[in-house]
Amino acid sequence: MYLTFAWRYFKAKKSTNAINIIAWVSVTAIAFATAALLVLWSAFNGFEDLVKSLYTTFYTDLKVTAASGKTILLTPAQITALKNLNNVRNVSLVAEEKALLQNQDYQAIIELKGVDSNYTKVTTVEQSLVRGKFLLGNAQQPGAVMGVGIENAVAILSDRAIGALTVYLPKKGVADLSNPLASFNEGKIVPNGAFAVEQGFDNKYVLTNLDFVKQNMDFKPDEYTAAEIALVNTDDEKITRSQVEQLLGPGYAVQTRYEQNSSLYHVMRLEKYAIFGIFILVLIVAAFNMIGALSMLVLEKQKDIQILQSMGATQSWIQRVFLTEGMVLAAIGAGIGIILALALCFLQLQFKLIPLEGTSFIIDYYPVKLVFTDFVIVAATVFIIAITASWLPSKRAAAQAFELRN
Repeated sequence: MYLTFAWRYFKAKKSTNAINIIAWVSVTAIAFATAALLVLWSAFNGFEDLVKSLYTTFYTDLKVTAASGKTILLTPAQITALKNLNNVRNVSLVAEEKALLQNQDYQAIIELKGVDSNYTKVTTVEQSLVRGKFLLGNAQQPGAVMGVGIENAVAILSDRAIGALTVYLPKKGVADLSNPLASFNEGKIVPNGAFAVEQGFDNKYVLTNLDFVKQNMDFKPDEYTAAEIALVNTDDEKITRSQVEQLLGPGYAVQTRYEQNSSLYHVMRLEKYAIFGIFILVLIVAAFNMIGALSMLVLEKQKDIQILQSMGATQSWIQRVFLTEGMVLAAIGAGIGIILALALCFLQLQFKLIPLEGTSFIIDYYPVKLVFTDFVIVAATVFIIAITASWLPSKRAAAQAFELRN
C-alpha cells in the first residue's frame, strides 16, 4: 500500500518541474556513486587477488624466523617434528642475506636466498621460469635462478651465460673499515634460469644452494635465517601456527602469509575504506537533494494528505508513505548504479578496455572481481542514508494539521 502511493507520487505530474529535476538529480547522484564505488571495489578485489597470487609464489603459508636477531637454530629433531605436524605438507630451510652480484663491469645489490631441495614443494617459483631450468647445484658448484630484473642489471641471459658470476657475502661478525673487501666472502655461482613474477621480486631475488650460502656466511650446521612451511589446509593455519609455536618455544616468530605482507594488505584496505568514505560524501550530497525534493513534494501534496487524514490515515501511516517515496528514489538510483557497474565490469573482463600501464605485473589489463558482499554493503548504505534523508520531510508530512473546510 505504501509503495503504491509512493510510486504514484513519483510518476505523477508535478506543479513545478523543480521537484522532478531535484528528484532526478538525487537519483543520478546515487546511481553515479553506486556504480563508481562498485567498479572501484571490483578493481581493488581483482588487484588483491592478483597480488595474493603473486605473493603466493614467494611467500609460504607459514614462516619461522628469529624473534630477535637474524638467525635461528633448528636441530634435525625439530625439523622432523615440524614435518610430522598434521597440517604441514612440507618444510624448506632458508639462509638469506643481501649480497653483491658482479658480472665483469656490471653489478647489482641482490637478496641472495639459499634454499634446500624442498623449496619447490613449498612455493611455485619454478612455475614462473621464463628461461633455463631450476637448478641450484651444490655447495661446491652452486647454481643460480634469478629474477629477470637482475638479469638485466648484470647484462646476462641465464640460459646463454658463459662462465660464473661473482657474489660477495658479508662475513658474520666481521667489519674491517680499513679493508672493506676483508669483510666479505667471495663465491662463484652459475646462472641456470630466470623467473618473472612481479617487478619487486624480479629486481631483488637470486635463489641458490642453501649449503653454499651457509658456508659463505659462516653459519653453524643447524643455523638458518628461516624455515618456510607449506600447509595441507590453509583454513587451519591459526591452529597449525599455535602448534609450531608450542613445538619450538620462545625465541621463534611464526608468521602467516598475511603477516609477512601485513603492511601491503593494510594499505590496500585503507585505500578501500578511503574510497568508501568518498562514496558516503557523494551520497550525503544526494541526500540533501532528496530532502529538498521530498519537502517540496510534501508542500504540493498537502490536499492529498488532508484527504487521507479524513479517510482515517494515521500520522505514522502518512509518514511511511513519504519514507517509502525516499526509498523509491534510492532504489531507482541504486538499481541503475548496480546495472551500470555490472556492465562496465563485464566489458572490462571480456574486452580489457582499460590497459594496465608498465611492466610490473604479468597481466596487461586492470583485473576486476565482483564480490556479492560488496553489493550488499553498498545497497545497505544507500538505503540507510535514504531513510535518514527522508525522515524529516516524512515527519513534516505526518504532522500536517487536519482541517475541515465548508
